[in-house]
Amino acid sequence: MSGNKEIKFSDDALALVSRIISRYPEGKQKSALLPLLHLAQAEFDGWLSPAVMDYVASLLNIQSIEVYEVASFYSMFNLKPVGKCVVEVCRTGPCWLMGAEDIVKYMEKKLGVKEGGTSADGMFTLKTVECLASCGTAPMMQIGETYHENLTLQKVDDILDGCRSNVTEPIAHWRKNKIKA
Repeated sequence: MSGNKEIKFSDDALALVSRIISRYPEGKQKSALLPLLHLAQAEFDGWLSPAVMDYVASLLNIQSIEVYEVASFYSMFNLKPVGKCVVEVCRTGPCWLMGAEDIVKYMEKKLGVKEGGTSADGMFTLKTVECLASCGTAPMMQIGETYHENLTLQKVDDILDGCRSNVTEPIAHWRKNKIKA
């Protein structure tokens, strides 16, 4: 997103914003913050810049700091630009015990990044996150809305290769489905 680009939702997204806010009683519009942050992230290149968070705050008539606090708390919100595929590897006990640490180290080497970084080609951002609620199929990771479970190094290679060859990126898929909600 360029620094000169006006921060404004598309007409479809603004209509959805109105519907979301209308679900809550007068004076409780802050309750719409999480869905609006998801929408903003999908609408503005997969991440939430300070300007985008300020825009969301203005739509909800709340202080910007209230938006920053929420966006920085949840790992599902990206506060810096990300790759087309955000790979989130579970780092909690069951996944770590079943090899997630090795999976992360392998992907760091394969993608040429450290955890939290984005590959040079802009394709992948590698994140570790708290529990993704798939302990019985550990280790696991999530890309977009898709869970990948019972991971091995070979499965990781296959998944990453599949992402490289897939023309529909997860961010675009999410945006297409959520804006029409």
